[in-house]
Amino acid sequence: MNLKSRISQVIPRQDSGGSPDKTIKPVQPLAAPHSVVTPQEQEWALRLHKRLVKVMDLSLITSMEEQQAREQIHEVSQRLMAEESLPLNEASRQRVLKLIEDEVLGLGPLEPLLHDSTISDIMVNGCDSVYVERHGKLEHSPIRFHNDAHLMNIIDRIVTRVGRRIDESSPMVDARLLDGSRVNAIVPPLALDGPSLSIRRFAVERLKLDDLIRLETLNETMGLVIQGIVGARLNILISGGTGSGKTTMLNVASGFIPENERIVTIEDSAELQLQQPHTVRLETRPPNIEGKGEITQRNLVRNSLRMRPDRIVVGEVRGEEAVDMLQAMNTGHDGSLTTIHANTPRDALFRLENMFAMAGYNMPVKAVRSQIASAIDVVIQLERMEDGRRRMVSLQEINGMEGDIITMSEIFRFERTGIDAEGAVQGHFTTTGIVPKFLDKLHKRGFDIGFDLFGNSVLQAN
Repeated sequence: MNLKSRISQVIPRQDSGGSPDKTIKPVQPLAAPHSVVTPQEQEWALRLHKRLVKVMDLSLITSMEEQQAREQIHEVSQRLMAEESLPLNEASRQRVLKLIEDEVLGLGPLEPLLHDSTISDIMVNGCDSVYVERHGKLEHSPIRFHNDAHLMNIIDRIVTRVGRRIDESSPMVDARLLDGSRVNAIVPPLALDGPSLSIRRFAVERLKLDDLIRLETLNETMGLVIQGIVGARLNILISGGTGSGKTTMLNVASGFIPENERIVTIEDSAELQLQQPHTVRLETRPPNIEGKGEITQRNLVRNSLRMRPDRIVVGEVRGEEAVDMLQAMNTGHDGSLTTIHANTPRDALFRLENMFAMAGYNMPVKAVRSQIASAIDVVIQLERMEDGRRRMVSLQEINGMEGDIITMSEIFRFERTGIDAEGAVQGHFTTTGIVPKFLDKLHKRGFDIGFDLFGNSVLQAN
């Protein structure tokens, strides 16, 4: 039986539906091509917006249905445009009108970026410096804010929608847009060069294993093994740097959890898009203006143990919640998954070790490492390379302890060979020749993965 046939037998067909969060609204295509907006059109839109504010009660506009509000703004703006006698052709007129609508009802200059599905991150470094990440690479954007006050107004509009505030007394805030995108804002006096805004876009289209294989994040053999270790209820730690694709990999891996299991997800900002019907989604809560009411990931992990979960999925462990997560993995909650910021699998284990100290546990190093070794079965390491591609660079099995050291065996790795003329990283996926100990557990769970997959050989990307 060839590898394609094995995967089709082992990997269940996944539903192509969207996120289970009913509050997340899909992004609609733009009515006008924002990408060709000129500085002159931006100036005209600003002039018309200032006049619009004087002739319309915008507080009434924002209380209307969106379509009705847009019609009102459109009608008045066209009248003001005629009074100004601006030299606009039809395409330019539509772009200016859309800019005005976005300024009143949306997030101003950010709207075209939020509607561009190819953008994964938006970084505003002051009113006149905006960068985006597209296909893993940073690009300078022509988008501008009028001044710092304009940018502050947009930031305030974002945070007030989620019941937060941002000012000199509270100059940092985390928030979430309606589509689920994560927002971080920091303003003076902490931000020296003016207000700064970072937006991590919410992926409307959920990637699947086939997509990761097509993008050469991994290959079919590695995908088959990941399907097996999830199905066999091994505990998985996904490690990588910022933007390396940890959440995407967690989404894909969690998609292999059987639908008859109860899953509890715990996140700082809800990004996971699990499709299983029996999923409970929990999200932390920051403190209010008085500094009260905070609910941490540790609170949620502890509470989840009382919710009879079959699997616990933590979006990312950063601190003391790691202790409770590991204890859960060691006390019958097999098949749990989480991610961590680290550059190598070994660094990921060191970070977990440090989190015990952060939680106030004064335990011998050997005892801490023993808990980690018995809790985690597999570490998946991801890396975002300079060509923008995210790749699984290593999959390692934790074998146990030898003295005071946690022992690991690398099963798969990406071997880099160079860079081509276009700057693309060259290399191949390969096995190490080590047959993992977890293979016996996979066989007992009914996953037909043969020893031949782990022979020491180069694996094709596709």
